[in-house]
Amino acid sequence: MINSAQTKSTKLSLFDFKNISTRTFWITSIAFFMCFFSWFGIVPFMPDVVKDLGLTPEQKWNSIILAVSGTVFARLLIGKLCDKYGPRLCYTWLLMLGAIPVILCGLVQTPLQFLICRLFIGFIGASFVITQVHTSLMFAPNIVGTANATSAGWGNLGGGANRLGMPLIAAAVVSFGVADANAWRYSMIIAGVICFLMGIVYFFFTQDTPQGNFKELRASGEMISTKKDQIGFLTVLKDYRIWILFLVYAACFGIELTVYGTMDDYLQNTFQLQRVTAGNIVLSFALMNIFARTLGGFFGDKFGKLKGLRGRVLFLSFILTIQGIMLITFSTTTSIVVGFIFLILFSLSVQMAEGATFSVVPFINKKAIGSVSGIVGAGGNVGAFLAALLLKSRSAVAEQAAIVANEGLGTDVINAAQASASASAVSNGYFIIGFVVILTGILALTIRFSTEDENISNMEIKKASLKLVTN
Repeated sequence: MINSAQTKSTKLSLFDFKNISTRTFWITSIAFFMCFFSWFGIVPFMPDVVKDLGLTPEQKWNSIILAVSGTVFARLLIGKLCDKYGPRLCYTWLLMLGAIPVILCGLVQTPLQFLICRLFIGFIGASFVITQVHTSLMFAPNIVGTANATSAGWGNLGGGANRLGMPLIAAAVVSFGVADANAWRYSMIIAGVICFLMGIVYFFFTQDTPQGNFKELRASGEMISTKKDQIGFLTVLKDYRIWILFLVYAACFGIELTVYGTMDDYLQNTFQLQRVTAGNIVLSFALMNIFARTLGGFFGDKFGKLKGLRGRVLFLSFILTIQGIMLITFSTTTSIVVGFIFLILFSLSVQMAEGATFSVVPFINKKAIGSVSGIVGAGGNVGAFLAALLLKSRSAVAEQAAIVANEGLGTDVINAAQASASASAVSNGYFIIGFVVILTGILALTIRFSTEDENISNMEIKKASLKLVTN
């Protein structure tokens, strides 16, 4: 990889649009936002989809699992491609190709077609990896954690903003004479078209590094690409620290994804909230990405200045442990007021843990940032997949038992019993997941850096700080 430490931005100046690092930050954040907006765009319409396509409860749960499963493989692949071709081309193609299943989702006619589209739509979740690689290439070590966390957090907003944005798009198309029953289809098509157009913007208005694109830099000899300089993917896989961070990201982002997909029903079943009220609470959870993930990266950078690379790890372990405690406490409460307080605290800590994770990632292997980011990013989706499987299995068994036990007592009684059983099962699932998160936080303490890595990092931070003062 190119050594661009002298040209990376040492501060996050959000309105300095003449700065290529700032422009890239905004474009990659917006692209990531649109990918997440489209990835979870169908969530607000699931009741309509279930009715329109006749989905069974099993198929509904499978659609949630498939949506996060496809992303695992895409993230593993896209990280390696970023190291080879650069983030600019990778993002361009991901946005343009990823738009296809989003558009096709609005045209499906059968449950099978819907499930296939959900699987392939999940591929655009790999956009997170490219965003982290691109900001890592654009910002210096003293600010890279904050830049990574902010771009990721603002991009993650798309996963919650769609709860407000997609219904607005649907209302707009209905105002043009489209039938209510077909509004969700047009909304998905529009989201896909926007993603495609964003790919064109990415190609023409960004570049791979502050010095230029990979292709031109290699041609001019400014970017060395000899075998000696390259790091093999197998070598990357052998670094135990990557796999710990894989588990860490599974325990934070993976759980956030799972909560996005299950919290609406849980709040309705546990606290008897209306659908709109539960949706607004989950939306507020997502909106905390405006600042919460940034805080994780910010404190990661601060602890890095105080205690070196070890300081970043210590903060990551601390905030991940807090996240587990908050989830356990939330899962046991029966008061909506207390539950809301701990849900907000959980939201804050889980997003800070995500930011803290990627304040460590850029320092694991600087010659293979893409591969490292891809593997760690994939961990988030593996965590979501496993957590969804846990909640699905517990909920399905409990709901079926409730249906059998109340058979013949009327639809209302059966529905109430089923909702209560589901809430209890999901609550127990959250409780188990919380303990797993705490254990992962303790495991994070085993991440170590060599004395040489610590010295190089300290030197880079001092240089960046000096440059910041002189500017």
